[in-house]
Amino acid sequence: MRVEVMQQLLAERQQAGLLRALKVPQQVKGRLIRDQGRDYLNFSGNDYLGLSADPAVIAALQQGAADYGVGSTGSPLVSGQQAPHQALCDEICDWLNVEAVLLFSSGFAANQAMLLGLADTDETLLLDKLSHASMIDAALQHPGGYQRFLHNDLASLEKQLTSHSDKAVVATEGVFSMDGDSPDLLRLSQLCQQYQAPLLLDDAHGLGVLGNEGAGSLAAAGLASQTSQCLMANFGKALGGQGGFLATSKLVADYLTQKARHFIYSTALSPALAVAMRQSIQLCRSEQWRRDALQSNISLCRELAAHYELALMPSQSAIQPLLIGDSHKAMLVSQQLAEQGIWLSAIRAPTVPLNQARLRITLSALHTQADLQLLFKTLKDLL
Repeated sequence: MRVEVMQQLLAERQQAGLLRALKVPQQVKGRLIRDQGRDYLNFSGNDYLGLSADPAVIAALQQGAADYGVGSTGSPLVSGQQAPHQALCDEICDWLNVEAVLLFSSGFAANQAMLLGLADTDETLLLDKLSHASMIDAALQHPGGYQRFLHNDLASLEKQLTSHSDKAVVATEGVFSMDGDSPDLLRLSQLCQQYQAPLLLDDAHGLGVLGNEGAGSLAAAGLASQTSQCLMANFGKALGGQGGFLATSKLVADYLTQKARHFIYSTALSPALAVAMRQSIQLCRSEQWRRDALQSNISLCRELAAHYELALMPSQSAIQPLLIGDSHKAMLVSQQLAEQGIWLSAIRAPTVPLNQARLRITLSALHTQADLQLLFKTLKDLL
């Protein structure tokens, strides 16, 4: 690409208030971020249960590295899938009541493998309008094409299912990452069954937080794991680690082992990380107090927003967006919050639609009531 083309894009992004730049804090730990020697309250992380710095998880990672080394040294089908990986897969199978699990380097890769692997060339992918970029990118590559139904709109989905007969695959999310809302999974799954359309579910932001033992959005809706042909979730949100996985039937897993290029040709997860993530899942399952604390913070967040007359978007999840609209204003408020010791990043286009810039408040079980009170009082003063 020519230099002048790159320079023009950067200039346009700068003028529109959309230029992205890396921030490199010294440490992200629990409810705090340390940057240039100063601690900030972190309301931009996805560590919903506070597991990323839990001593037991850290100890498991350290022991895993001592026992198995840092790197897997190979792809899963060559030498990468080792005993810690299989133990992690077995733990997830027991947790989610599925037959098989495939591990991936990231949730992005897992979503790509799921959509590209499980939509045949003569099938159309039907995606929710607000589906994650990893799903949209997969749809753009799909030979059978794709369509997007209106966000959480079952009438819109049914219209598309009707026009595609039995040649459609439906993909959606359990909790949407930018709006924090959820579909009616019971009615949506019934619609998929009616039209014989497989359901592929991204539950990155539901796993660990929703359902009995944190088993996710399907469990919270009273649905069996088999409701979706395949479920994608990851270790980088509520479980406090890194990587992703697909949970499914043995048949589908065997099929994807032949077809999923992101699985076949990528170096397997670190075995030490696999040990740590198994420990994290065990804590997630057994320590209900984490979900209780998070739910209390979600409720307090909504109460404080109403008290200070700040209109949060409708959400009962750990993601509580405050719509600002203008990107420049969202960036300004984010900077002013930082001056007050609060780390809350502005989310702008193209991550969200134009003129829908927002402050995406993400909550953790580790946040205190005082943390939330300070956040909303400061927001009220600034806005």
